[in-house]
Amino acid sequence: MKIVILDGYTVNTGDLSWEDLEKMGSLTIYDRTAESEIIERIGDSQAVFTSKCRITEDVLNACPDIKFIGVLATGYDNIDIKAAQKRGIAVCNVPAYSTEAVAQHAFALLLELCNRTGLHNDAVQSGKWAASPDFSMVLSPMYQLSGKTMGIIGYGTIGKRVGQIAEAFGMTVIPYSRNAEGAIKADVISLHCPATPENKGFINKEFISKMKDGAYLINTARGALVNEQDLAEAVKSGKLAGAAVDVVSKEPIEADNPLLGIDNLIITAHMAWTSKEARQVICSTCGDNLKAFLDGKSLNRVV
Repeated sequence: MKIVILDGYTVNTGDLSWEDLEKMGSLTIYDRTAESEIIERIGDSQAVFTSKCRITEDVLNACPDIKFIGVLATGYDNIDIKAAQKRGIAVCNVPAYSTEAVAQHAFALLLELCNRTGLHNDAVQSGKWAASPDFSMVLSPMYQLSGKTMGIIGYGTIGKRVGQIAEAFGMTVIPYSRNAEGAIKADVISLHCPATPENKGFINKEFISKMKDGAYLINTARGALVNEQDLAEAVKSGKLAGAAVDVVSKEPIEADNPLLGIDNLIITAHMAWTSKEARQVICSTCGDNLKAFLDGKSLNRVV
């Protein structure tokens, strides 16, 4: 069997192995593949793995040997599912691989907003503490989480794990799976829901106006959930004490993104999922998925 990985670099930067897939056929791995290269690189392969590369009906028409599509992630909106189903092509994903990593990163972002450890470290390293007349140097107020309330919008596997951690900090958790309104008055709102046409940009000026003054917003879910201009203005004005996001509307981030360059607005580069342990689960599960398919079984099939 010919197997191709179109964009494997973000999953395996060289610190993991694709040996589970190598056992099942001739494997070709590309770190990255431009849209114009997808058809040529798939060629006559029977199995194709993709993280973000789009497998459209045009691709499937041009590559009729495809029997199996493996997604190197949980979400599979980059696959034309109807076109694959029409052709009898199996599509498999990797569910719930990043729960611990994303939940941990959500709190890394929140704690940085609360304690500003990076700001204080930079000040110490530049000599400001050494020049201080006091034994304690505070550049921004520390925000204590114990006794505060966290609203979690999207109470799936990751949302529930975030809730457990929040409770360990002494926070009261308000979980919401569908109706976000009840979470509005929380001290911290953390987003963990998928992006849909219905909820695109629902974190907007109207929503933020109903939030508690001085609240924090954390987004480790999808950039499309947030109206970025409205969020930027809310942090600049002080309506929100701060925000931290790991995802933005277009990735990689564009130079004119309105969230850039704002005090108390932290941005990381869609990295919450990237612990080695989480990426290892992706590699091994992809091997399990393909093996199950070859054995006539079903594992993590979405179609």
